[in-house]
Amino acid sequence: MTPAQYIPTIVGWVLAIAIAIFVIVAIVRAIRIIPQSTAGVVERLGRYHKTLMPGLNILVPFIDRVRPLLDMREQVVTFPPQPVITEDNLTVSIDTVVYFQVNDARAATYEIANYLSAVEQLTITTLRNVVGGLNLEEALTSRDEINQRLRAVLDEATGKWGIRVARVELKAIDPPLSIQDSMEKQMRAERDRRAAILTAEGTKQSEILKAEGARQSAILTAEGDKQAQVLRAEGEAQAIQAVFDSIHKGNPDDKLLAYQYLLTLPKIADSASSKLWIIPSEFTDAMKGLTGAFGGKIAEAAAAARAAESGQEPPLTPPTP
Repeated sequence: MTPAQYIPTIVGWVLAIAIAIFVIVAIVRAIRIIPQSTAGVVERLGRYHKTLMPGLNILVPFIDRVRPLLDMREQVVTFPPQPVITEDNLTVSIDTVVYFQVNDARAATYEIANYLSAVEQLTITTLRNVVGGLNLEEALTSRDEINQRLRAVLDEATGKWGIRVARVELKAIDPPLSIQDSMEKQMRAERDRRAAILTAEGTKQSEILKAEGARQSAILTAEGDKQAQVLRAEGEAQAIQAVFDSIHKGNPDDKLLAYQYLLTLPKIADSASSKLWIIPSEFTDAMKGLTGAFGGKIAEAAAAARAAESGQEPPLTPPTP
């Protein structure tokens, strides 16, 4: 074959290969697989056509165009610290964390140019409006209230963008260093005051318990002394009763009573503090009784001695009354 005859054959092969490549490219562009938790917006000839859901999707090649995929999961964004002026003209630095989720891929694509930047700027402005109406103490103690107000405002504003704001958290509220020092001193003074109050309460309770213990001890001691005195008096009464009963049963005569009385007199004078000893009037009667008793015995003994010496019988002496 001449070279002129090869030209149609070459052109045919080139056209066949070009058509095959075109078909392959068209098939590849017509099939689009969307991963889970993502969504894609399809534009047909520059206009919105549909939203691709996860899975296998068929497109019209060279006519349909898929914009960058959007993440449909809940996202967490931390914004840098922002200076905010409170109601009492103090500048505090506040870090915020926003939890949001894209619900409508079409609105998030066409209703806002950059929804992430829009959420950040809206959070900053809303935060300044909310905290600007609170003083420093209220801002530090009202985090839950601030979070709720921020979430409500952001959720309402971002609804038309196809975004749902789930939560807004204040990660940190940092007052100026001078204010922090003052707050630390105040807290230290408050803790010292509470410690002093607790110490005073403890001392008070300790003193009360000690006084109560001393009172109970004194009461118990007095009760013990009382019982001891009662028992001692009862014992002495029983002893005196026993002695009296013994004496009454023995029926002693006057001589024995006088003798016992004389034996008791030295015990009366045996005290070291006795400077003056008064002899009672009964002592004279006792001495008379003893003298009469012992005098009769002595006379009888003398008469018996004289009778023995003379060899006579002793005279009979009438008994002493």
